[in-house]
Amino acid sequence: MKKISTMLVSVGLAASMALTGCASQNASDTKASATSVVKQEKVKVRMAYWNKEDSVKSLLDLIKQKLPNIELEYQFIDNKQFDNIVATQLAAQSGPDIISVSPPTSAKYAKLGYLADLTSLADRYNDAGKNVYTTDGKLYALPGISWFEGIFYNKEIFDKLGLKPPTTFDEELKLHESLKKSGVKPQAMGAKSWEPMMKSSMGLVMNDFLSKPENKTFDVQYGLGQKTLEGSWNSALEKWSELIKQGYITQDMLGVDYDQALDEFATGKAAMWESGPWAMEAIKKKNPNIKVDMFPFYGSTPGAGWLIGGPGVGFAANSKSKNADAVKRVLDLISTPEGQKAFWNDNKGGSSYLKGVEFEMPSEYESVKATFKAGNVYAPWNNWGDNAQSIIEDYGKHFQELLGGKSDVSQTLKATDKKTAELMKK
Repeated sequence: MKKISTMLVSVGLAASMALTGCASQNASDTKASATSVVKQEKVKVRMAYWNKEDSVKSLLDLIKQKLPNIELEYQFIDNKQFDNIVATQLAAQSGPDIISVSPPTSAKYAKLGYLADLTSLADRYNDAGKNVYTTDGKLYALPGISWFEGIFYNKEIFDKLGLKPPTTFDEELKLHESLKKSGVKPQAMGAKSWEPMMKSSMGLVMNDFLSKPENKTFDVQYGLGQKTLEGSWNSALEKWSELIKQGYITQDMLGVDYDQALDEFATGKAAMWESGPWAMEAIKKKNPNIKVDMFPFYGSTPGAGWLIGGPGVGFAANSKSKNADAVKRVLDLISTPEGQKAFWNDNKGGSSYLKGVEFEMPSEYESVKATFKAGNVYAPWNNWGDNAQSIIEDYGKHFQELLGGKSDVSQTLKATDKKTAELMKK
C-alpha cells in the first residue's frame, strides 16, 4: 500500500484570536498529524512450491496487482527435498504461510494439525477437485488446475522421418527403435530424480492392469494394506522394462536432471520427453519455433490410452501462520475466475475445479483429446492413503536402482511393499 504522506498546513490566525484558543487549535492539529503519519507496512506472506516461479508468474502478478498491501515471497524448493524441508519446518511450528501440497500430504498434515480449515471456500469448487483435499469432512487445501502428464513429441522430427505417434506400447517400442536407427535420441529423461521413473513405469500398469474392472478398487485396497504390488504389477512392468533392456532408457540418464532433459527436448536433441503443461512455457522460451504434440501412455491393445494426472497441487494455509488474514485474502483471490485464469495461464492444458470456469485445450495437446474424452486421467497413488508420498518416493528410488542394474522388477515391487507395510504399522 502506498505510504500515507502528511500535509502540514500553516494556517494564518487572526491577530484578534485569543491565546487560549490558539493553543487549543495547535493541540488539535498536532494530534491529527500524529495519526496521519503512521506508516502502513506491507504484510509478508511466504508461499512454497516445488515448481519454479515461471509456473505461477501470472498468478503472482495478479496477487501483486490486486493485493498491493501483501508482499508475497515465493520460495521454490526442489521436489526431491520439498516434503522433508516443509515437514520439518511445520513440526517446529514455523514454515511457509501458504504450502503447496499433494492429496496424500494434505491428509497427513491435516491430521497432524499443521493446516488451517478452508471449508468456508469449499462451495466454490467441484467435488472432483475438493474431495481429494478433504479430511474428516473439512477442506484443507484448494485444488489447483488439474495436472496431467503424457509424452511430448517433436512434430518436425516425426514428420521428417515419416513417423506417427503410437497406438500401442509395442508400437511405441518400434518408434524408439526407428528414431535410434535414424541417429535421433528417442527420448530425454531426467532420471536423477526418482519421479520420472515412477511415472513412466505406471503408464503401462494403468492400461494393462488398473483399467480392468476386476482391479477397480486395487489402489484403495493397497492403501489399506490389503493388496501388494508384487504379484499384481509384475507382468505390466516386465513389459515396460523393455525400454531399458533395449537401450531407450539408459543408465546415463541417472545423471540428468529435469532442466537438462527439458533442454534436450526443446533443442531437438531428443524426439520425446515425458512431462506436462507446466513445462510448455520453458520449452518455448528455449525454442520459440518448436512444434509439439503429446500422446498418452498406451497399453498392449489399442485404446484411448491413459495420462498420469488428476487434481493438481493444493494450496494450503499454515495453521500457525502469524499472517492468517493476509493468507486468507490470497487464497480467496485464487478462488475466483480471475485467479484461476492467472494460474492456468502458465499451466495451459489443465482444467479448473472452480465451478463455472472452463478453459480451451491448446493445440499442443491435440493427440490426447480422445484420452480426456474417455476420462482416462489418473494417478494411482492418490488412493494410497496418508503414506502415499513416502511410498511413491521409495518406489521411484527403487526403479532408479533397477535402471542402474542393481535390482529387477520383482525385487523392486517387494521392496516397495515392505516399505508400505512398515508405514502402515506406524
